[in-house]
Amino acid sequence: MASPNPSTAFPTLRTPRGAIPADAPRWNPQRPGAMPHHRYRPAHERVALPPLPDRTWPARRIERAPLWVPVDLRDGNQALAEPMDTARKRRMFDLLVAMGFKEIEAGYPSASRTDFDFIRHLVDSDAVPDDVTISVFTPARPDLIDRTMASVEGLPRTLVHLYTATAPTWRDVVLNRSRHEVHELIRDAATHLLRRADQRPRSDIRFEFSPEVFNLTEPDFVLEVCDGLTELWDASPDRPVVHNLPATVEIATPNVYADQIEYMHRHLARRDSVILSVHPHNDRGTGAACAELAVLAGAQRVEGCLFGNGERTGNVDLVTLALNLYTQGVNPMIDLSDIDAVREVVEHCNRLPVHLRHPYGGDLVHTAFSGTHQDAIAKGMAQHAKQAAELGLPVEEAPWAVPYLPIDPRDIGRTYEAVIRINSQSGKGGIAHLLRTHHGVDLPPAMRPDFSRAVQDVTDSTGRELSPGELWELFHATYLAPALAGPLTLVSWSAEEPAPGEHRFTSTVRDADGREHACLGTGDGPLSAFADALTAVGVTAEVLGHTEDSAAAYVQCRVNGITRWGAGSAPTASVHALLSAVNRALRPGT
Repeated sequence: MASPNPSTAFPTLRTPRGAIPADAPRWNPQRPGAMPHHRYRPAHERVALPPLPDRTWPARRIERAPLWVPVDLRDGNQALAEPMDTARKRRMFDLLVAMGFKEIEAGYPSASRTDFDFIRHLVDSDAVPDDVTISVFTPARPDLIDRTMASVEGLPRTLVHLYTATAPTWRDVVLNRSRHEVHELIRDAATHLLRRADQRPRSDIRFEFSPEVFNLTEPDFVLEVCDGLTELWDASPDRPVVHNLPATVEIATPNVYADQIEYMHRHLARRDSVILSVHPHNDRGTGAACAELAVLAGAQRVEGCLFGNGERTGNVDLVTLALNLYTQGVNPMIDLSDIDAVREVVEHCNRLPVHLRHPYGGDLVHTAFSGTHQDAIAKGMAQHAKQAAELGLPVEEAPWAVPYLPIDPRDIGRTYEAVIRINSQSGKGGIAHLLRTHHGVDLPPAMRPDFSRAVQDVTDSTGRELSPGELWELFHATYLAPALAGPLTLVSWSAEEPAPGEHRFTSTVRDADGREHACLGTGDGPLSAFADALTAVGVTAEVLGHTEDSAAAYVQCRVNGITRWGAGSAPTASVHALLSAVNRALRPGT
């Protein structure tokens, strides 16, 4: 049967039909598509990139956490279809404090009454701990600066965050001002802010400036503006200014942003009086990479949101950044030991779900469905427990090296319950792991493929996964139940050893027609004697394998030429395991 024509199956798509590039290798037959890529210019044509032939950031390592600054209450809040009210803002604020953030951007008080009222709520309720600084965001306009300063009256420590877009497109299209005029606008606003702060000599007020769309602004212009503000605000090492350099709209690969940050790190005046900060967005999906490379390049402070909420594709995700450090043995300096509690608050306040596959925090990020993954995880966790015992350490303190799990889920408040889940893609290792961890059943390795086939039959036919409870029910129905409800049942039995190495098995067996048979057999063990006794009812059985654990006994048996596994539980585990294998062989399709 011919394949459907893609152009008719998906009429809105235009399958690429351009000529294969002449320099393309034979193994790559991709063709140019009709989408108008020529409308867009690469980053190096849009902004003068800094000359940095001797860049040093590629050889550096992140060995300590930067200052994390959550902007969920301002930037994240502006990205919500339904912005937070005071109650939701307060719940988010309390979460951020509990997690250990020491600087929190709490709002944009000149933008809305709700934001203004929330800042006043923090003041009136004495909600700000002694070691936490509140940041407030304001445009470079005197009237809005005044409104902002009114909101923070009475706060113990404040960082006033002044911003203006500086990139050429924004200057020309949005502000309709020349480069010189934009610089004057910023300087006038900064002077006004300084004057208002000087009117409160007993208040601890510091300053931050963001040249919005820094990554599309000429480097020399950013230096000119930032150095001017460092001087105007008389920054010093004990009262540093924050220069925050946003990738407001991602336009290039993360290495370009790193070069821009390292250039500023090297050339900013009075560098010991400047906290170099970054604020990456995620338009290209590389916000986390931009932030990490920026820290390598000299950034000391990172603004972002929990789980990456923000305008368009979001702000950089502070949870991901912090736990990325954690995987490298670096203390993230915030508490994520109960990530589900953090997620619950964020989802409640934002009214946005965290994706199932979100790094670290999603419901399925520690879960393996693939059989090969499950097998590796199960073996890795067994090895981890063994290594911990050898080192004399609790398992939660032993060095972590389990395949497919970059961190121990328990470290962030997760359990192992969801690490391995069973569906049609699962394998014998994962199935055995769940039976062992949830029910104490340690399947013999030779038996695992047999039960895996039974699981596959169910998951293929139903199209869904099996819970650990359902897995146990299937195991019980497949291997335990046949001993009690099969073609043959044991009415009574006894075993004895009249001489060393000689065993006798005496039993009464009822067949499928309800007739009872007296059966006597001998052998070198109880099971071989039982197998011999079954010849009285026309069954030829040979025990091929036998093992036991604290939960069950497992027997592999060849019955009338058919090989089957059976299982039995105490107190007559082995006998019932053999009878189960026999009944499964005698009943077609089991």
